[in-house]
Amino acid sequence: MPAQTSDPVTVVVYSNQADVRAAVRTAVGRRPAPDLPRIDWIECPTSAAVIEEIDRGEVDLVILDGEAQPTGGMGLARQFKYEIDDCPPIVVLIARKDDGWLASWSLADGVMRQPLDPVAAAEVVAEQLRKRLTGIPVVR
Repeated sequence: MPAQTSDPVTVVVYSNQADVRAAVRTAVGRRPAPDLPRIDWIECPTSAAVIEEIDRGEVDLVILDGEAQPTGGMGLARQFKYEIDDCPPIVVLIARKDDGWLASWSLADGVMRQPLDPVAAAEVVAEQLRKRLTGIPVVR
């Protein structure tokens, strides 16, 4: 387990729908596990905003809505994995169980399924943040 730190982690959540972004923040909370630092949430309503945040280089985790319009999160995930060196972990939010194969195609590191289960959502986020904080590289 990573050493506890007081420095917050930065998590970007992308969806064109404000209620989806709010649901993710509410399900995961400010601290997904006791051994992890607090989360500073950045909400992005457009794909351009997500790209801008990732380009800053200070993002620890990205959560992308697979159903976002006009640019879906799965396409963005795949693009980021191919184009960004040291890409932060990416979690894709899916609406249907059968979309799991698409999340796999997108090279996502994790998947959260709607409707969100707060325990499961926090576990997925905690797992990815632990990997990022301990320096485990994302390899695809």
